[in-house]
Amino acid sequence: MADYDFDIGVIGSGAAGLTVTAGAAQAGAKTLLVEKEKVLGGDCLHYGCVPSKTLIKTAHVYHLMKIAREFGLPGVELPPVDYREVANRIQSVINTIQKHDSVERFCKLGARVEFGEATFVDEHSIRLNGDTISAKNWVIATGSSPAIPPIDGLDRTPHITNKEIWSLDRLPKSLIILGAGPIAIEMAQAFSRLGSKVSVVQRSNQILSKEDKDMADTVMEVLQAEGVRFYLNSSVMAVRDLGSEREVVLKNGANKTIELRGEKILVAMGRKANVEGLGLEELGIEFSGKGIQVDKRLRTKQKHIYAAGDVTGDYQFTHAAGYEGGVVFTNAIFHLPRKVDYTFLPWCTYTDPELASIGMNEKAAEAAGIEYAVWTEEFKDNDRSLAEGEKVGKIKMILDEKEKPIGVQILGPQAGELLNEWVAVLNGKVKLSTLASAVHPYPTLGEINKRVAGTFFSPKVFSDRVKKGLKLFFNLKGRACGEEA
Repeated sequence: MADYDFDIGVIGSGAAGLTVTAGAAQAGAKTLLVEKEKVLGGDCLHYGCVPSKTLIKTAHVYHLMKIAREFGLPGVELPPVDYREVANRIQSVINTIQKHDSVERFCKLGARVEFGEATFVDEHSIRLNGDTISAKNWVIATGSSPAIPPIDGLDRTPHITNKEIWSLDRLPKSLIILGAGPIAIEMAQAFSRLGSKVSVVQRSNQILSKEDKDMADTVMEVLQAEGVRFYLNSSVMAVRDLGSEREVVLKNGANKTIELRGEKILVAMGRKANVEGLGLEELGIEFSGKGIQVDKRLRTKQKHIYAAGDVTGDYQFTHAAGYEGGVVFTNAIFHLPRKVDYTFLPWCTYTDPELASIGMNEKAAEAAGIEYAVWTEEFKDNDRSLAEGEKVGKIKMILDEKEKPIGVQILGPQAGELLNEWVAVLNGKVKLSTLASAVHPYPTLGEINKRVAGTFFSPKVFSDRVKKGLKLFFNLKGRACGEEA
C-alpha cells in the first residue's frame, strides 16, 4: 500500500473546501488545506455573499430613511452617502466572520493549512511552494471568478467586477451594469438607493433569466420605479474610455444604436471556473470554462480526486457548495456511496422584495414536459405585509399532475426566510394537508405559506358535492345571505 503524506488534501478554502476540511480533520483524517489567497474564506466571504448582503442592508436603511413619510414619520433631508464609510462597514463584517475561518481554528480541528498555488504533478501529488506533497484523496474546491466577455475595447477600458466594487473610494455618480443576473440586479438596486444613476444592459428580454418571467418582471418594475434604467434585448458592441467617463455602445432588438455614458462599468456577465494552473490536463480530468466534470458522487475521471463548489459550474451558491462538501466528505472519508440530489435545492436573489425559489418553477416544468398547475397568494392580502408597507409580490406553488408540490417561488418581503418552511416541507415529504392545518402565529408573513396550501384544498372541501352531502346527512339549511360568489 502506498504511503502518502496526507489522507486527504483540499485545494481551495471556500464553503466546499472548508466543509470537507473541518469534517475530515474532526473525523481523524490527516488533512491538508491549500489556499492561494492570503486568507481563508473564499469568494463568498470576501467578494460575494457577505459584502453584498452587508451593502444591501446599508442601502435598505438609507432607502427607508428617504421614504419615512410613507410610515407616518417626518420627512428628512439626507446628506449624500460617503461610500468610504460604507466600505469600512463591509470590511468590518468580513473581518468578524473571518475569525471563524481562521488558520488557528482549523489547526485546532487538526488540519494543516498552507498558502500558495498548487499544481498536480501526478494523480496523488501536488507541487506547492517548491515542495511535493502527496495525499490519498484530493478535493478541488477552487471556486470561480468573474467572466470577462470579449467585448471590443473592454480590455482597454477601466471596469470593475464583484471583486472591486466593495472597496471603491467613493460612490460612483453613474454606474453601467453589463448583465442582469442576481449579483447584477442586487447591485443595481443597492447603488441606485445609495444615490448612483444606474443602467442595466441585458442581452435577453428578461432580467434574472432563470426565473419565471412574471416574477422577474415584477422585480424589474420595482427597480424601475426606484430609478434604475433597463436596456433589454441589447448587445454590447463596444466600450470606450473617455477619461472621466466610460462609453458603452449598444444595439437593441430594433437594430438601433444606443450610446450610454457612466462613471463606472460593472461587468457581471457570468462566472468561469478557477482551473488554470492546476495541471488537470495531465491527469485526464475533463473540464471546460464552465467547470470540472464530475459524477453524482462528485468524482472526476480520477476517482480519488473530487471537485465541489463553483468549480463544477453547476449550482453556484454558497449553500450548494457546503452541501457538496458534505457529500465529498461522506464519500472520501466514510466511503459511503452518497450522491448529490438537487431536486429541492433553494436559492434566493436578495433584492427588495426578495425572490426565493425551491424545486421547479414554470420554466423548468415546461422544459421537462411536466403537466402542472399553479396556485398563488398575493402579499397584498397578507395582514402583516400590509402593516409593514409591503404590497408587492406573491407566492407560487407548482403542483404536478398527481397534485404533489414540485416547486415554490416567493417574491416578497423576507422571501428567503419564508422559503425555509418549504425547505422542510419538500425535503421532509410533509403532506400539504399538514401544512394547511398547521397553526401559524398571527400576524406573520409566514401565514402566506399556510394560505397557499389551504387555497389548494378549499375547492375540494367546499365543493358542491360536499355541500350536498352535508345537507343530506345533517339537514343543513344552506345560505343565509346573498348569492353564490
